[in-house]
Amino acid sequence: MTPVELSSTVLRAVRRAVDHGELAVSVPERAQVVPPGPGGRGDYATNVALQLARPAGRPPQEVAEILRPHLNGVAGVARVDITGPGFLNITLSGRGPALVAEILRRRERYGYAEGPTGQVVQLYYPSEVRAAVIGQVLARVLRSQGDLVRTSCETALDPAWAGPLGITHGITHGVTVDAHGTAEAPALLEVDLRTVPGPLGVTVAAHSTPGRSAAPTPAPLEVSLRPVPAGQDPSHLGRDAGRWALLHPAPHDRPRITEEHLVQTEGNPLFRVRYAYARCQALGRNAAALGFAAAPSDCTGGPSPLLDALDTYPHALAAAARHRAPDRVARHLVTVADALLAFQHTVLPLGDEKPSAAHRSRLALAEAAGTVLAGGLSLLGIDAPTHL
Repeated sequence: MTPVELSSTVLRAVRRAVDHGELAVSVPERAQVVPPGPGGRGDYATNVALQLARPAGRPPQEVAEILRPHLNGVAGVARVDITGPGFLNITLSGRGPALVAEILRRRERYGYAEGPTGQVVQLYYPSEVRAAVIGQVLARVLRSQGDLVRTSCETALDPAWAGPLGITHGITHGVTVDAHGTAEAPALLEVDLRTVPGPLGVTVAAHSTPGRSAAPTPAPLEVSLRPVPAGQDPSHLGRDAGRWALLHPAPHDRPRITEEHLVQTEGNPLFRVRYAYARCQALGRNAAALGFAAAPSDCTGGPSPLLDALDTYPHALAAAARHRAPDRVARHLVTVADALLAFQHTVLPLGDEKPSAAHRSRLALAEAAGTVLAGGLSLLGIDAPTHL
């Protein structure tokens, strides 16, 4: 059950309570369903009881108690708990297999928008290495969420940045811009949108249908990026560590351009993320040598931290786009990596143990985690190594 489907299920529960005379309220147009916050439990939480408490003239806890029986027993809902002032916490049945199957189906585009939003975003940023890297990655994140994006740097980019922003395997991970100029000099920004990468990274041919003239391009949403400058050239760190050093801190924090990003220890979050992905690849190779493959099922036996981290990855992408903060993607990858590294020891059979459905299910979960790590690193322009 998707969050949208669950939101509809919650509204149907409200309607049943109203029809049975248990609540005297108007059924709201929408019910917010989000991952549970601190102190919550289950897969999703909704504040619909708090939303209805005032019009119903009842305490939120009482409204939640009225709604809970109408949610319990619904297909796809395993359990409903009430926490805090009246939050309904919903645990879904079969969430793990459905989530893993969705990730493995969508691969690196898991968390991407299903289609274009029609929103045009014009990014401006100064000719400074950190601003340029953040601008390029934010453009990718926005495109993943269905926006049409064009970028403009105040002046031409410094060729010396080719090191930390470089090229690998024939795929450009470096910074490119569509125009040069500032918000105060819009004449410099005349760009043919048909040549600009559009939603999901696809070049937009035109906003038209065959036989009709192209629809006018909507007015762009102008965004000026002014992150705290790097302070020094990150090129001595190399492309991957250099980009991570610029992207992992929040834009308002000053990045640390030090060799700590090159150290292969648990204290280095970039190392943990890349090591976790390499471990996923190793688990797949070792499983193949043992003669079994991944198969999502309910036999995983957990762990909820890894499932939660994978389930909330699309929310992290959406939040990074909404807040213009690609550091949210980097930090969420660390969360996925840490959960995976704690889980990896349960994937393969031990000793003379034969591969079981649980092992195949756990391998599928590990592969899903590796897929998310690879997709997130790709958005950041950082390599995902198969061996480390």
